[in-house]
Amino acid sequence: MKTKIALIITFLLIFVSISVTAQQLLENHDVIAGISKDRLERYDAFLEHEIELGKIPGAVSLVMRKNKVIHSASYGYKSLSENLEMEEDGIFHIMSMTKPIVTVAFMMLYEEGYFQLWDPVSKYIPEFTDLKVAKDVLQGSDGESEEIKSQVTIHQLLSHTAGFSHGLSGNKLDNDIAKALYMEPQKDIESRVNTLVSLPLIGQPGEQWNYSASPDVLSLLIEKFSGMTTAKFLQDRLFDPLGMKDTGYNIAKENQNRWVAVHNYNEEGSMVNSEQQLPFEGNTVFGGTHGLFSTAADYMVFCQMLLNNGQWKGKQYLSPKTVEIMTINQVGDLFQAPGQGFGFGFGVTTDLAATKSSGSVGQYYWGGAYCTYFFIDPKEELIAILMTQVQPYNDYYSTVMRQFIYQAITD
Repeated sequence: MKTKIALIITFLLIFVSISVTAQQLLENHDVIAGISKDRLERYDAFLEHEIELGKIPGAVSLVMRKNKVIHSASYGYKSLSENLEMEEDGIFHIMSMTKPIVTVAFMMLYEEGYFQLWDPVSKYIPEFTDLKVAKDVLQGSDGESEEIKSQVTIHQLLSHTAGFSHGLSGNKLDNDIAKALYMEPQKDIESRVNTLVSLPLIGQPGEQWNYSASPDVLSLLIEKFSGMTTAKFLQDRLFDPLGMKDTGYNIAKENQNRWVAVHNYNEEGSMVNSEQQLPFEGNTVFGGTHGLFSTAADYMVFCQMLLNNGQWKGKQYLSPKTVEIMTINQVGDLFQAPGQGFGFGFGVTTDLAATKSSGSVGQYYWGGAYCTYFFIDPKEELIAILMTQVQPYNDYYSTVMRQFIYQAITD
C-alpha cells in the first residue's frame, strides 16, 4: 500500500512539474530576447492609429535585441496620392541620418593616420584660414562681422562646436545660409563647402554647440584624404562590405519603384504628397549633412556594426576605442537638451533622470529631417529604427518609439 501511495505521489509531482514547464513555455512563447511581443503590439496599435488620424502616411519599424529581430513591420502608404502601400524594403530619404554614416567613414581615415582631432581645418582646406563671425545674426550675411579668435579644428567639426550653422533657426543669417547652401545650385561638395566658408559663422569656434553643416566639410576632407569621391569611398569601404545594397546618394532605376514619397499637411490640414520632392537620381553633391537614401534593413546593418564595437561578420570597420570616443559626450555642457550630450555624429544620453524619458545612459541616436529615427542602446543590446517621410521634422515619434519599445522589455 505504501509503495502504491509513493508511486501516486511521484506521478503527481512529475505531472505538476510537466504542467509548470509547459505553462512557462506557453508564457514565454511571445517573449523574444527579453522583449514581449504582446506588449510590443501597443506600438503597432499606436502607429496604425496615427495613420488613421492622418498624422503620418505610413512607416517602417525594425527592432533588434541581442542580435535577434524582435519587430519588423510596415504600415500605411508610401504614396498617398497613388494609394501605394508601404513596404518593408521602402527606400527613404534619410536626410540627417547621413551624418552618422559619413562620420564613421571619416573616423576610418582617422584610424589610418590622415589627421589628428586637434588639427586646424585650415591645414587641409586653406579657405578656413580667414573665417569671420557675425556680430548680430539678425543682420544677416551682410551684417558686421569680426575675426575668429582661434582656428576651427577637426574636433569642432565632428562635435558641431565650430560655429557653423545649418540654416534652420529662422533668423536672418540662418535664412541667408540656407538659401546659399541649399537653394542655389552647387556642382559638388567642394562648391557647397566654399559657399559655407564665404558666409559668417554664427559664433566663435568652440564656444557653443550649434547643429550645423560641418559634416559637409567632413565629406570634402574624405575626398581630399582618400583621393575619391565620398560616394565611392562609402560604397567601397562601407556599403559593399556591409551589404547595404540599397544605400547611396542616388536610387538605381530598377529600384525607383521602392522610393517613398515625402508628405506634409496641406492648407486644409490633410496629409498629402509634398508638391516638391528631392530628386532621387542625378545627384552630384555627395554631402555629409544629408543626401543618402537607405532602407530600414540597410541602416540596421550599419547600427549592428556599431553596437558590435565596429566589427561585423569578421571584418573590423572601426576599433572599439574609436566607437567609444564617438559615442561619449564630447561637448561638456554646451548641448542644451536635458540629460543629453553630443559625441561625433551622435546625440548621447548622459543623465537618464534629466531626460524625463525611457532609455539608458550611453544610448546614442540621431534622426532625419523627414522624420526618420534610430537609437542604439549598448547596455540593453538594443537597436530600434523608425522611418516615415513627413515634413517638417518633429521629435515626437522618436520619443514615443523609445517609450513603446522600452516598456516591452521584460528581463
